[in-house]
Formats: sequence, structure tokens, C-alpha cells
Amino acid sequence: MQGPAVRAKELGRSVLSAAMHKTLIVTNDFPPRPGGIQAFLYNMALRLDPEQLVVYASTWKRGAESAKATAAFDAEQPFTVVRDRTTMLLPTPRVTRQAAGLLREHGCTSVWFGAAAPLALMAPALRKAGARRIVATTHGHEAGWAQLPAARQLLRRIGEGTDTITYLGEYTRSRIAAALTPEAAARMVQLPPGVNEKTFHPGSGGDEVRERLGLAGRPVVVCVSRLVPRKGQDTLILAMPRILREVPDAVLLVVGGGPYAKELKKLAAETGVTDSVRFTGPVPWDHLPAHFGAGDVFAMPCRTRRGGLDVEGLGIVYLEASATGLPVVAGDSGGAPDAVLDGETGWVVRGGPAAVAADESADRIVALLQDPELRRRMGERGREWVEEKWRWDLLAEKLKTLL
Repeated sequence: MQGPAVRAKELGRSVLSAAMHKTLIVTNDFPPRPGGIQAFLYNMALRLDPEQLVVYASTWKRGAESAKATAAFDAEQPFTVVRDRTTMLLPTPRVTRQAAGLLREHGCTSVWFGAAAPLALMAPALRKAGARRIVATTHGHEAGWAQLPAARQLLRRIGEGTDTITYLGEYTRSRIAAALTPEAAARMVQLPPGVNEKTFHPGSGGDEVRERLGLAGRPVVVCVSRLVPRKGQDTLILAMPRILREVPDAVLLVVGGGPYAKELKKLAAETGVTDSVRFTGPVPWDHLPAHFGAGDVFAMPCRTRRGGLDVEGLGIVYLEASATGLPVVAGDSGGAPDAVLDGETGWVVRGGPAAVAADESADRIVALLQDPELRRRMGERGREWVEEKWRWDLLAEKLKTLL
């Protein structure tokens, strides 16, 4: 039987071991490259102990200016960032050796793969290099992988090689779990991205954005997202004629950049609503809260494309809008409904094709624009829900436990 001194000594070793615990994040998605996954990983990384964290990431863009900007960003971080020379980090033998070398060099005992597919195929090699805990996070694209025979086999390997695969919501969990062994599926844990409720809030600066864009006094429908076909900005443009018949001075504020911008502007002209649609182009991340705040209603009627291979994993923008106090209109693609309390924080509508979905989106948007009390009630409930469930600090504590 152990005495108090022996137990105290063992407890001390246990505490020391926990204090020395170190994590290697392996990711292709990390700032300054923009995007939702990048923001997810970065916000989590900031909430881990910087002395016990190393990030191994790809290079965003080639070129002197990009390299300079990336180096400046990395130098500002409280944790160590190691950049691979490639712009697309893949589980090649060279990258695997580099990751294993970093694990050993920095004494890391746990690994977090920022996106499970395909990087977590390196898990067995990193286990051999000394990793005791390996966590792989999934997003929307892994749900698409689960539908393809060859990709399903890779997901199955990832499930067997890791301790935990995380998922965003029930939609992605059910599809990814179907590709895993029952044992790996049972180890899955929900870990969605969070919202900084202190950054996204009702007083985030929306009035200043309205003034600058000449929108003061007008009802504003705002959509903040990359401009790609799946997000549904085209649905909103096609909905505008009907919205304008009921709310003549309404305006659609499209915030963000992307490859679909030219087509969307052409569609606005063809639909005859150019004067009622404003495109901001890309907006710096720290200016986004004010652009959310410039809206009365947030709408992004996202849709599933390519036979289910291109889906919305969750839709953090809906939660950011809720934190800002806006009611939301969300499409029914993938896990987007997981980010809305339908009928409480907003509504989920059919997500497309655009010409078909436009009427339902218009009906919901008009109902909100014409009812200030409904907007207030849904906005307040959304803010409460974010504070209850979606705060970064709550989710970061879950990640720490997993690691």
C-alpha cells in the first residue's frame, strides 16, 4: 500500500507530464490563407498553450510579396509556425518525414490534423514517431469522400489510424461514420467551429458601413461568404424582384470575393436589380463583424451540388450573424440546418436550384423585413444560443480534452 509521500511524488510526475504535453498541428489550411477552416484552426490554436504548440502548415502563395506577408504573420504568432515549401500539403513520403521530424524535434506527444482527409493518412507514421494521441477533424468535404468507393477506403484507414475523428454536426457525422469501422465511428466526437461573441455582437459597427456604402435608412439583406455557386448568392439575386415588390427600397449586400463574382454581377444586370445589389468584394477579416452588423437580415440559401459531393459542412456565418443579433435564412445543404434553430433563430429554406429556391427565400426575407418585432425576437434568441453553445472557449476546452 502506497504512503502519502509516494502518492504525492506520483501526482507530481503526473502534473509535470501534463504540463510538458505538446501538440503538433498538421494542416493545409491556416492563415493568412483565407477561409472557414483556416479561421477554425487559428481560433482554436490561439486558445491552446502557445508554449506547447507547433503548427506545420503549407505555404499560401508563391512569390516574394506573399512570402513576406506570410513570414510577417507567422512572426506575430505566440506559437511556433513551420511552413512547408509546397502550397498544397499532402501526405507524401517527404511531408510525412518532415512531420515526423518536427514531432520528434519539438517533443510533441499529440497530433491534431486540421482536416482529416487526406492528411490523417500520415497517422500511423506519426504514431511510430512518438505520438500518443492523434485527433483528426472533418469538415464538409469528408462527407463527400464517404460517397466515393476509393475515398471511403481512405477514410476507413484514417479512422483506424487515429484516436478520434471529430465532426461538425449530425449530417456530416452520419455520412462519415458509414465509411468507418463500427469501433472508429463510436470514437467520433462533435467539434464544430465556434464564434467569438465579443467580436460578433449587435454593436459591431454596422451603422458606419451603411453610411459609407450609402445604405442608411434602407432595409438591408446581407450575405457574407465566398462567391461560389453553392452558397446561393444567385438565389438571392433572383429573389430580389419579388422582394422589391413588397419592400421597394430593400438592398442586397453581397460581402466577399470569389470566382463566381463576374457571373453574379451579370445575373444582377439580367434580372434588372443592379441598383439594389451591392458587391463589396473581399473584406479583411477584422472588418467582417461590421459588415454583418450592416444587415437587418442575414441570408445564405446554400445548396448541395455535384450529386452530394459539394455540400455545406456547417455554415459558421449563420452563427456569426446570430451573434450579431440578426435573424438568418439558411439553405438546407448538408449541415447548414445544424447552425439554425428553425423557427427560433431564423428559417431553413430549400437550397436550390436558384430559380426554384428564389420564391421561398423571398417569402422568408420579406416576412422578416416587414416585421421588426420578429427580427428582434429571432436575433435575440440567436445571440443567446451562441452564448450557450457556440463560444470558442467552450469548444477549445473540448479540444484540449481530446488531445
